[in-house]
Amino acid sequence: MGSMIDSETFLPILQQISKSSEKGTYEDFVEGLHVFDEEGNGTVMGAELRHVLATLGEKLTLREVDQILMGQEDPSSSIIYEVFVKHIMTG
Repeated sequence: MGSMIDSETFLPILQQISKSSEKGTYEDFVEGLHVFDEEGNGTVMGAELRHVLATLGEKLTLREVDQILMGQEDPSSSIIYEVFVKHIMTG
């Protein structure tokens, strides 16, 4: 942990992962969203998830984020992330 590898070691690993057809499991995504569950109640704030989706990784446009989150927020603007992940994974 905390050690560095050179690009000659890293690039073949990256290429192998990029070729993989598996992009993540339900458990992977739930675990990733759990990090944002500050109250430990199975929810994340809609605004925080919007920010993450629009600014990190493969960035989405605000319109794409709105489409993905449509109907997912409760009246307090929270999202039950396990339900959200199931919704996304089922298309």
